Amino acid sequence: MAAMIGNVLEYYDFIVYAFLAATLARNFFQGDKYGGLLASFAAFGVGFLARPVGGAIIGRIADVHGRRAALLITIFGMAVGTAGIGLLPTYATAGALAPALLVFLRLVQGLAAGGEWGSATSFIVESAPPGKRGFYGGMGQASIAASSLASSVVATIVSASFTADQLDAWAWRLPFLFGGILLPIGLYMRRNIVETPAFTKVQENLEQVERTSKSDALGMMSKAFGFTIIWTVSYYVMLSYMPTFLGKYAGLSTTQALMSNSIALAVLVAATPFFGALSDRVGRKPLLLGCCVGFLLFSYVLFRVVLGGASFGSILAIQIFFNLFIAAFSGAGPSALCELFPTYGRTTLMSIGYSLSTAIFGGFAPFISTWLIGVTGSPIAPAFYLTAAAIVSGIVISTFRETARERLR
Repeated sequence: MAAMIGNVLEYYDFIVYAFLAATLARNFFQGDKYGGLLASFAAFGVGFLARPVGGAIIGRIADVHGRRAALLITIFGMAVGTAGIGLLPTYATAGALAPALLVFLRLVQGLAAGGEWGSATSFIVESAPPGKRGFYGGMGQASIAASSLASSVVATIVSASFTADQLDAWAWRLPFLFGGILLPIGLYMRRNIVETPAFTKVQENLEQVERTSKSDALGMMSKAFGFTIIWTVSYYVMLSYMPTFLGKYAGLSTTQALMSNSIALAVLVAATPFFGALSDRVGRKPLLLGCCVGFLLFSYVLFRVVLGGASFGSILAIQIFFNLFIAAFSGAGPSALCELFPTYGRTTLMSIGYSLSTAIFGGFAPFISTWLIGVTGSPIAPAFYLTAAAIVSGIVISTFRETARERLR
């Protein structure tokens, strides 16, 4: 629970930016047209550039000094970055300094987030009882989805409660300040956790630990990198970018787009632990490959339906459908990645491979989607991005051996 609650707080802080991208474009990048929106999403992506660095540094702290120390560092860094954004002057007040400070605070958030996922996932999966790593890993991932839900709900409430002028003038700050206020809760929860049995056992027998060679480590990180592509692309296209996409191209109001996103996210949160438990029974690969096949077959068709004037109900059903594929991957994914690495270097190696892929393909997913639409002149372009990601990750996952019934190394 300590790791999960921290996940909710951390990723709420990191993701809420995406739901307010258009408002931030008007306040920091002089408009929400193509150029301003592109700049706003670029700043969103910059936070991801720091994630591999944070994953390497904080992941190493987790592997040497313990998961607990790393988890305390990450939650503090994220809260500082988020509250800072809520207090920033806008472009109208500070000129070019305003977007520069925004980018800096996104980098602070990125460093914290880079260490958070690997540390929290290692902590949760290593703490799981035998035969339940998938379920526990799915619970951890559900908490991250819950943070997206919390971000979406808060953004929906703020959007519905204030006029457009009030939102642009000052109300956009409220979701960011709320994230900073929650810091004491996360610190209290994580201060009292104990180390995992797997980490403790390794620390007690360091002289007997078989060190991973550089070539083996590079190979494992490469697999994690390819594995993560469809996971992160689907997550940030379908969850973070969709409210902006639906408002701009599907004719939904801001409140409708955020409401649809919130309902679909609630389904994702509920379904992810179920798929995690299912992966303990049927294995990780069937669910992981099923997600890849789903996005390969349905992305273009269903995006075409959305753009063809679909009703709110139809759009919601399509979002839920896609989120079930994401839930299948998110349920099996954390345990599958943890099982790929040895305990001694798990957090460092896993964080680097995962965070690097997330930085390139996930963090810039809204930017790439917006850019692709501008280049092609067609709003269907994000579907091709999802399809390509599904093909690459599917090929990588097909090379994995099934590890659901193996012991953690």
